[in-house]
Amino acid sequence: MKLDRLDKKILNLMQKDARISNLDLAEQVGLSPSPCSRRIKALEESGLILKHVTLLNPEKLNLKLTAYIHINMDKHTPERLNNFNQAVSEMPEVMECALITGNDADYQLKVVVPDMEFYQHFLLEKLTRIEGVTGVRSSFVLQQVKQFTSLPLDHLE
Repeated sequence: MKLDRLDKKILNLMQKDARISNLDLAEQVGLSPSPCSRRIKALEESGLILKHVTLLNPEKLNLKLTAYIHINMDKHTPERLNNFNQAVSEMPEVMECALITGNDADYQLKVVVPDMEFYQHFLLEKLTRIEGVTGVRSSFVLQQVKQFTSLPLDHLE
């Protein structure tokens, strides 16, 4: 799908506030509500808009510890990796999971938990019990310097 400047403006505004009304969005991009609504529907149908979400404040939910975890696997077979992928997909503490290269690790996870005691339980009772996990290295966030959910669109012509 080729995006024009109005599509990019719609996407930027919706990334900042998914609850923006169609009326407000149309006004900000310089369209009437019906054409604006049609553009949003086309962006959704094209797969550019995956879903609309609500971001919660982890501090207010007593989720004060964020860890980045590097995981090493014993084998790199499709079955072993699929098993790991399925297991972490079912763990609500895991916010992100990526199969990576470099860093002497196979996976990188972002995990959010209330405290170190909860993290220890997560690590020993869940993560290290997944078949094939041979190594775990954790780093803990001291300060969140930048955290955005909006993707950059400036590179699109």
